Amino acid sequence: MRICHRYLIMYSLICLFLTAAESQSATREYFIAAEDVMWDYAPAGKDVTHDVPLPPDAEGHTKWNKTRFVEYGGEDFKKRKAEVKGLGILGPIIRAEVGDTVIVHFRNHGKRPYSMHPHGLRYTKNDEGADYQPSGAGGRVKPGESYTYTWFADARSGPGPRETSSTVWWYHSHVDEPEDINAGLLGPIVVTAQGKAKDDGSPIDIQRELFTMFMTFSEVDGGISDKKDPVLMNTINGYVYGNLPGLEMHHKEAVRWYVLGMGNERDIHTAHWHGERVELNGRHTDVVELLPASMVTVNMIADNPGVWLYHCHVAEHMRYGMHASFTIREQN
Repeated sequence: MRICHRYLIMYSLICLFLTAAESQSATREYFIAAEDVMWDYAPAGKDVTHDVPLPPDAEGHTKWNKTRFVEYGGEDFKKRKAEVKGLGILGPIIRAEVGDTVIVHFRNHGKRPYSMHPHGLRYTKNDEGADYQPSGAGGRVKPGESYTYTWFADARSGPGPRETSSTVWWYHSHVDEPEDINAGLLGPIVVTAQGKAKDDGSPIDIQRELFTMFMTFSEVDGGISDKKDPVLMNTINGYVYGNLPGLEMHHKEAVRWYVLGMGNERDIHTAHWHGERVELNGRHTDVVELLPASMVTVNMIADNPGVWLYHCHVAEHMRYGMHASFTIREQN
C-alpha cells in the first residue's frame, strides 16, 4: 500500500508539473511578407570604418534589387512594424520560449514563389516550408498568395545543458534555396529556455542582444557560383565597409551576440572582436568560426569603453568590405 501511495504522489506531482508547464506556454503570432526592395550595401556612400571613399570597384555599385522578409502589425498587412536597428537585410526576429507555439502568417508580395523554412523548431510536413517531392502545402507560396505556418519550440529547440539561456536558429525561404537566400530572404529565430524568458520571449539575464550575419552576396548569378564575373558583396547584415549601424551598448552591460553564417563555399568566416572577449560554451575567445548556415551564441561583458573594430578575419573578406565597428559607451 505504501508503494502504491508513493507512486500516486509521484504521478500527481508529474501531472502538476506538466499542467504548470502547459499553462506557462504561449502562442506567439507573426505577420511577415516577402517584399522586393532596392537595397544599398553602403548607404553612407563611403568606407565608414576608415572614413575614406569607397574603393573604385565598389563606388556606384552598391544598390541592387533584393527581396526581404518584412514584419507587419496585423493580418491586413497594411502597417509595417518598426524594424530593429542594426538587423540590416535580416528579417524580423522570431522568438519563442521552450514550450511555445509559433504561428507565422506569411504573404508573398514578391515576383517569384517563396516560403519560410525554420531551423531548430519542430514542424509537420505541411509547415516545413521547403519545395521538393514530397512537398507539404507550405513549401511553395506563389506571388500574391499566403500561407500560415505553425511551428513548435520543444525542448530540443532550446539551449542545451552547457549553453546560454537562449540560442539562435535560422529561418529562410526554401523554394530555390540558393537564389532565395542570395536575394535576402533570411532571418533569426531566438529560443529561450523555459522559465528564463521575459514576456516578449527575450532572455531575462541579458541586457542587450545583437545579431550579426556574415555572408558574401553575389549580384550576377544568384550566388551559386563564381562564373560570369559576379559582383561580390562581403557583408555583415547586408552592409559593407563599416556601414552597419546599431552595434552599440553601455559600459558593464551583459550583451548576448547571435552570430550567424550563410552562403556557399566562399562563406568560411571568422568573426573577430577587437577590445573585448566573449564566452562560448565555457571558454573565452575573441574569434568564432562560421560555416554556411551556422549559428553561434556568445556572451560579452562590455567592460572596455570605446569604438572597436568587428570584422571577418579572412583577409580577402576584410579587404573587400566585411568589417564594422561596435561602440561601448560610458554610463552617464
